[in-house]
Amino acid sequence: MANKASIVFAHGLWADGSCFNKLIPALQAEGHEVYSSQHGLDSLEGDVACVTRAINHVPGPVVLVGHSYGGTLITKAGVHDRVGALVYIAALGPDEDETSQDQQNKFPRMPVFDHIDVADGRIWLLESGVGDFCGDLPAAEQKLVLATGAVPVPDLFDQQVPGTAWRTTPSWYIVANDDRTVNPDLQRAAAERMGAKTHDVDSSHVPMLSHPGLVLDVIRDAAQSLAA
Repeated sequence: MANKASIVFAHGLWADGSCFNKLIPALQAEGHEVYSSQHGLDSLEGDVACVTRAINHVPGPVVLVGHSYGGTLITKAGVHDRVGALVYIAALGPDEDETSQDQQNKFPRMPVFDHIDVADGRIWLLESGVGDFCGDLPAAEQKLVLATGAVPVPDLFDQQVPGTAWRTTPSWYIVANDDRTVNPDLQRAAAERMGAKTHDVDSSHVPMLSHPGLVLDVIRDAAQSLAA
């Protein structure tokens, strides 16, 4: 495995590391060391630290893959000197002077946010919003997504830590054309600003679950760019 890039995944809101389970076995079978960060969505600083620990845990070079808010995490943690490529999946990627919320505020509010509840100091996705989050999955998979999602603190998107890895690190971006959680226009603007190699897919917010083959191909492309 010494000449193979390692892959580190970073999940977003209402998800956990298992949201990449359709990708991990194939990458492992191809000889990549893979680790999926399990961060608690308690603070941006803490979540970035968790992703950084995952980077430290695997051999370099590293491809960082972030979904949704996980894009903010790889943007921050990706300044690590062993990270050689970034892959964004329907993801945020704020600039140095932006928070995650600042980036979202530049585009119309998405339907999923009409189906949330703030309780016990967390923002919960309601069952009525699952269709806006992952509506192109079979019903049983939608229920699994709802049951396994980590739940964020209310001010998570307003927090800030330094780091904008996409300014200096080659990036790939998967735009989910049918996304009702992160605005597809935000995704296209983010990819263009990064100068990312961009792929479009007619998907809900979770292409890694609804179109895993395409997502795997993009990750493979990023990993191949780091091959010895």
